[in-house]
Amino acid sequence: MKKAHGLMLATTLLLSSLATACSSGGETAKPDANAGGGAAAGGKTKLQFWTFNELHQKYFVSMAEAWNKAHPDKAIQLEASTLPFDDMHNKLLVALQSGTGAPDISDIEISKFPNYLKGTPQLAELNSVVEPELKNIVKSRVDIYSKGGKYYGIDYHVGASVIYYNKEMLDKAGVNPDSITTWDEFYEAGKKVVAATGKPMITFEATDPFSFWPMIAQQGSDITDKDGKVTLDNEKNIAVLTYMQKLVKEKIAIVAPGGFHHAEEYYGFMNKAGAASIAMPMWYMGRFTDYMPDLKGKMVIKPMPAWTKGGNRSVGMGGTGTAVTAQSKNKELAAEFLAFAKLSKEANIQIWKQLGFDPIRTEVWTAPELKEDNKFTQYFGKDIFDVMTEIKDEIGPINVNEKMPEVNDELKKTTLFKALNDMEDPAKVLKESADQLRK
Repeated sequence: MKKAHGLMLATTLLLSSLATACSSGGETAKPDANAGGGAAAGGKTKLQFWTFNELHQKYFVSMAEAWNKAHPDKAIQLEASTLPFDDMHNKLLVALQSGTGAPDISDIEISKFPNYLKGTPQLAELNSVVEPELKNIVKSRVDIYSKGGKYYGIDYHVGASVIYYNKEMLDKAGVNPDSITTWDEFYEAGKKVVAATGKPMITFEATDPFSFWPMIAQQGSDITDKDGKVTLDNEKNIAVLTYMQKLVKEKIAIVAPGGFHHAEEYYGFMNKAGAASIAMPMWYMGRFTDYMPDLKGKMVIKPMPAWTKGGNRSVGMGGTGTAVTAQSKNKELAAEFLAFAKLSKEANIQIWKQLGFDPIRTEVWTAPELKEDNKFTQYFGKDIFDVMTEIKDEIGPINVNEKMPEVNDELKKTTLFKALNDMEDPAKVLKESADQLRK
């Protein structure tokens, strides 16, 4: 993109987003006003932070307060702004491409992150703060934001895929969730649940990837390889989609009402014990607590079934990488603060307490603070992180590259719907989508 065009687009996006952006002080945010940070009143260094999630903004504001208490000699004034999802990502991309107007620190959602790593990344490398912590964290949650051995983003959570079982429904069928260790055993247990309850064992998404994608990634497969080559139609992926279609045909599974697990129709359906299980990442806990209150005390969290005995039982899914931009005038301080807010032990405890996410720092999974009473322990029990500890070495990665967002969109718009709703041949559907993407 040419610089003049970038500046024009940046201006347009600024005007359209100012009305909805909000700052940490409750006033209308002016994200471009002091881009790149600088001096602030009282000897504090001004750092600007952009996000698309208000809860992320509140979290960073709280961590800025904690930073200032711990580092009075490096105090910061954090100007945090929440913008609409597309506006923020477009605005950030234009600012980085045009060379002006970027904040010091910004959230970037995982499906968008590859757009910021094209060519020479206009993000600051974070190796100086990430490498000392690699032994303490789930490494794949920084690897997905890396390029050429350089780290450019840090996630909020592991996003470990697990399976949520309705224990009450499984009890009616005489099924112990701990006895389900493989997908073959899941199929057999599903037949018992359907016979005993008249309801499906599980729901699958047809317009989002969070059912299919973890199930292929468990086997070391993916929708692209590390270099961005489309692998959607490989044999493992065909076998997984064929398995999913088989369960739907036999009424052991159904397509999620509304098409995906974030639809209002789905929440209502599941809240009434519509199905006996759902496989989703750990961050989905908040959907249960907020939208399915009637299931409180009935749901248990377990590792996903493996495809073979001893196989991986989880994958890290979803995420938001927080980055320092190359335009920041205080890159070193911004990186230090970012590490404090997302890599430190206390930060990871606060990520659980404030956001309800499964933190990337593994030592805190056994910390007493993660068993303290909150809305999640009240809903699911106090052994939530016992599951995380059990699958610690089985949380596989996904490939994040420039092609990934496009393949993901094809899955959501076409592939899964054809196979799971229209019952078209999985091999044919995957090949057609892959061929289209390769063009």
